[in-house]
Parts: sequence; C-alpha cells; structure tokens
Amino acid sequence: MMLLDIADLSRRFSSGGRDVAALSDVSLTLAPGETLGLAGASGSGKSTLARILLRLIPADGGTIHFEGKDWLTLSGAELRRRRAKMQMVFQDILGAFNPRATVASVLDDPLRIHEIVPKAERPGEIAALLERVGLPASYATRSIREVSGGQRQRIAIARAIATRPSLIVLDEAVSALDVSIRGKILELLVELQQERGIAYLFVSHDLAVLRAVSHRIAVMQAGRLVEIGTASQVIENPQSSAARALIAAVPRLVTGLPERHYYDV
Repeated sequence: MMLLDIADLSRRFSSGGRDVAALSDVSLTLAPGETLGLAGASGSGKSTLARILLRLIPADGGTIHFEGKDWLTLSGAELRRRRAKMQMVFQDILGAFNPRATVASVLDDPLRIHEIVPKAERPGEIAALLERVGLPASYATRSIREVSGGQRQRIAIARAIATRPSLIVLDEAVSALDVSIRGKILELLVELQQERGIAYLFVSHDLAVLRAVSHRIAVMQAGRLVEIGTASQVIENPQSSAARALIAAVPRLVTGLPERHYYDV
C-alpha cells in the first residue's frame, strides 16, 4: 500500500483580479521510505501542493490519502493525532522558530503535544535527538538566536523526527545554506531515512539537490505535473521543457553533492 496517494488535486487563487490555477488535477504517489523530489520554477505550484498536504491551506478539489486515511476529511482530535506522522521542515530556518525560544523548548513542544514520552523522560529524549542530528546535548540550553543557520536546520530536522513520523515534507529546506553545509544536511537526511524508514517529499527548484536525495523526481509547471520518473531518467533524458530549463540552470549538475545512484526504485 502506498504511504501517500494524491489524486486530481486542484487549487485556485485570485491574483490582481484574475483567477489563477495554482494546481490543476495533480496526481502522484509516495511509497514508504521513498524520497520523491518535487521540482519546478517559482510559481509552478510545488509549494502550494506542500501546504495543502500539511493542511495549511485547503484544496478546491481532489483527494489525499495518507496511511490509508482520507487526509482532507480528518478534523479535531483525529487530525491532531495523525499530524504526528507527517512533519515539515521549512526554508525559513529562523522564521520557523520562536526567536526567544531555547533549543530545549523547541524540541520539548512536539514531545509534549503528541505525548511521545513521559515528562520525566523528555530531557533525555531531547539530548538523544540533538546527538542524532550531530549537535552536542549541551545545545539544549542555548537560545535559537545563538546557533548558526546550519545548526538551526539540524534542530528543525530533530524537531521533525521527534514525533517519529512516516513522512517529512521539506520545502526548499536547504536552499538558504552554503553548499558545504547543504551536503552535510542532505547526508543526514539520507542516513535518517535508512535508519527509520521515513519517506520524504522534497520540494526544490534545484535539480542538483534533488539528484542527491531522490528516488524519483516529479516536475511541475504552471500548476500541472508535466513529468515524473526516476531521478536518472528525468535528469539524463528530460521529456518536458520545464525539466530541461531546470537542468540548464545547473550546468553539468556539478555541485559537490553525491548522486543517489545506489537506489533502484
């Protein structure tokens, strides 16, 4: 059974007095433990899809089934309970946190809200989460403002995995980082996936990033899904003008990032 099944998803917005189709009949699937890269230029609809998936904005039409449940009809306690299984890592690293918060409070919130571990065990769980993402447990007492951008993104990943999710949506999650730091964060994400079987929907305009982490890549243009295939198929033999434009934006796809060629999905 697929972890995620999106069918005929649609969303329209009003912009400057015009009716704009942000999404038009988008359908895709995601298997447990798989990474699907969602590529497209700015305004292609990829972030709109991610926000509908997280229930941050409503859809106008279509269905989403997540872990076998009709995701868009869930509400109340059932939705809150199931939200633990789907988490998000945002592009705006600092904006995703209360700037007055400590690292400990950032990680304590999901553990408390979703009742992951008893109160007495939360300090130990926070320390373990920090250590798993490559940060010392002593960082728990630091303010979010006192850590670097790369460290904040590691904390964001720690927060996302705290609820033991089956799916993490990453919306341009490494685009604000330096290339050297970006590579380390991507390696961390791949390691966590291998350890915990997490699936990723990885939203990015950068095919070099998606090549490093994705099993498959879906390409969007003007709210529509115009191409989908394995990462190597899309990059080596693009079928759409949108994919060709994205490839042209990364000459030779030389970025210092590894290619995820060792998967056969």
